[in-house]
Amino acid sequence: MRPPINSPSSERGGGRGVVSHPKLVRGLGLREATSLNMIDMVGIGPFVTMALVIDIMNGPQCIIAWVLGAFLAVLDGMVWSELGARWPEAGGSFVFLRKLYGENSWGRMFSFLFIWQTIFQAPLVIASGAIGFAEHFEYLLRVGLLGRKLISGALVLLLTFVLYRRITTAGKISIVLWSVLILTIAWILFAGATHFDSNLAFSYPPGAWTISPIFFVVLGQAMGKSVYSFLGYYNVCNLGSEIRQPEKNIPRSMIISIVGIALIYLGMQLSILGTLPWQSARHSQFIFSTFFENIYGAAAANIGTVLILIIASASLFSAMLGYSRIPFAAATKGDFFASFAKVHTTKHFPHVSLLVLGAMAFVFAVFFDRMSDVISAVLAMRILIQFIGQTVGLLIWRRERKNAESLPYRMPLFPLPALLSIAIWLFVFYFTGLKFIVGASSVTGIGLAVYLIRAKIRSEWPWLTVPQPPA
Repeated sequence: MRPPINSPSSERGGGRGVVSHPKLVRGLGLREATSLNMIDMVGIGPFVTMALVIDIMNGPQCIIAWVLGAFLAVLDGMVWSELGARWPEAGGSFVFLRKLYGENSWGRMFSFLFIWQTIFQAPLVIASGAIGFAEHFEYLLRVGLLGRKLISGALVLLLTFVLYRRITTAGKISIVLWSVLILTIAWILFAGATHFDSNLAFSYPPGAWTISPIFFVVLGQAMGKSVYSFLGYYNVCNLGSEIRQPEKNIPRSMIISIVGIALIYLGMQLSILGTLPWQSARHSQFIFSTFFENIYGAAAANIGTVLILIIASASLFSAMLGYSRIPFAAATKGDFFASFAKVHTTKHFPHVSLLVLGAMAFVFAVFFDRMSDVISAVLAMRILIQFIGQTVGLLIWRRERKNAESLPYRMPLFPLPALLSIAIWLFVFYFTGLKFIVGASSVTGIGLAVYLIRAKIRSEWPWLTVPQPPA
């Protein structure tokens, strides 16, 4: 008999003892789930990548990179919706990979590799956001390298403190942060619409739409930046055990988030293109601060910059909340250190996991200087195991069980969206660059070796075959 969804601690990990802890609370509804997704998606990312996308595409035709990024997010969001509605547990991809590939066979390896990557990428993603925050702070006050390090480290510590509370309180905070996000975006879109110059927005350079191998090369590179800015639409899946009516609210929150953010990004990019010459915007470090300054003056630019910093903080708030549940989920299955399965006795959240994640992010935030190539590095590390791995797993799972009618949510036109998402993810992966592909492959290879050694010591799969229960 399968244990209750809210009690993952009742499962065993490879014959190990049961980890006992209080239950998580289903305290997040559709509004909170959508808010957390949207503030996770719109962090410092688009405020940095919009200039990069213009630069890579060399003109206003950069808008196609945002359209295709949104298209990929919708396709992949359908995959996450099926999985999140079917298995609404803490941990997201960790749970999905185990269920899809078998909890006592290949699923153990894939889920371990996902956790292995998460150990590196989650604190790095949070640190990169904090570093981006500190870089944008310099528009307000020049603080130098040491000052940026102090600001980024302090931001991580502050967010860890704010998140150290009940999930229902965190949900309420997310609503406030979401409101700031919407008001800021509304100001950007209003300013762009009322000062829009079509001669600027559509001043394409010669050969902009010439279809050639070079066109697809730069499109692939630009999509890497745009797709990065959409990441976070699946954050609700990491909080599956804390979502009310997850079979309905998980898919709905993702679709609402993706469509809403896609429209926002397209509007933001057009606002930039229609008010600033793209030839200068492509090299701007503070592109939206410059946007506000160009339209309203220096005082408004300072206010706009402060709002952007609040949005960046909100995104890190949501990301830390979701990431902290992943090692927790692994620990409750016996696949990670048992201390990570501990839940606060009165506040009912995985406090050890949150504190360790915050500590590692703090170290990275102080150690690294610039965001630089973190976007490509993170994408290269995630694509094969997390995005493509679980999509392939879903295709196999549905083919073998043929019980799609039992799924709370079923993607339309299956399997076409899943197959298209795999093809586009491979396209983006290829154009992350050779050094990032080699780096991601090396991290995965080391993780595989660690898993095999660990499994040998613990007499687990593939060294010990255990009868596979039905998922």
